[in-house]
Amino acid sequence: MTKVAVVTGAGTGIGRQVARALLGEGYAVALAGRRREPLLEAAGESAEALVVPTDVTDPESVAALFDAVRQRWGRLDVLFNNAGTTGTRGSVDTLPVEDWKAIVDVNLTGMFLCAQQAVRMMKEQSPRGGRIINNGSVSAHTPRPETVAYAATKHALTGLTKSIALDGRSHDIACGQIDIGNAATELTSGFSDVGMPQADGSLKPEPTFDAAHVADAVLTMVNLPLSANVPFLTITANGMPFIGRG
Repeated sequence: MTKVAVVTGAGTGIGRQVARALLGEGYAVALAGRRREPLLEAAGESAEALVVPTDVTDPESVAALFDAVRQRWGRLDVLFNNAGTTGTRGSVDTLPVEDWKAIVDVNLTGMFLCAQQAVRMMKEQSPRGGRIINNGSVSAHTPRPETVAYAATKHALTGLTKSIALDGRSHDIACGQIDIGNAATELTSGFSDVGMPQADGSLKPEPTFDAAHVADAVLTMVNLPLSANVPFLTITANGMPFIGRG
């Protein structure tokens, strides 16, 4: 039986890498994201790809995504809960509340809405169960300067991951989180040359690593039997200022 996956934020970056890796592994994949064209490019010519433009902040749009998966394949084995935004930079005293809410809507509420629909499907299908992997960040452990909203949502996502894992146990639903640091994508294109703000106020270049290695790590997690789980996995560029004091 072909396994079925949903990947949000699948049109670019890590989501695109993971969606293509899952397709290459023989999964049927629903690719979700805001813009149709990048999703179509990510899907390529695969007959096992379903492109579903989705706004993860909209409950009706998220419900439509999972309804499309149900109608096409009748089940769901994996959700890679990936869609997110870095949003506006700012400290707690400078970030406009509207920008705070926009980041929370995508990074936290969007993750909740997708997980909610996935768990409902996984509980009702036969055979039941499945796996959810939330894309966290090393910011779930250590914030960057002036990223109060992003860091807060990623810390909160850890609580969401633990709650899903706990509530899903008796239904054969496994939930884990992958925390990523400096994977080379469009969002990190300036890290290694322009540099990134450091805790001491300086601006320093930081190393990045091939985002394909994130996809490899996700495949390791999703290909486990449901009797096993990786609650948390951290993958970073070797040498990035994360471990220790820089």
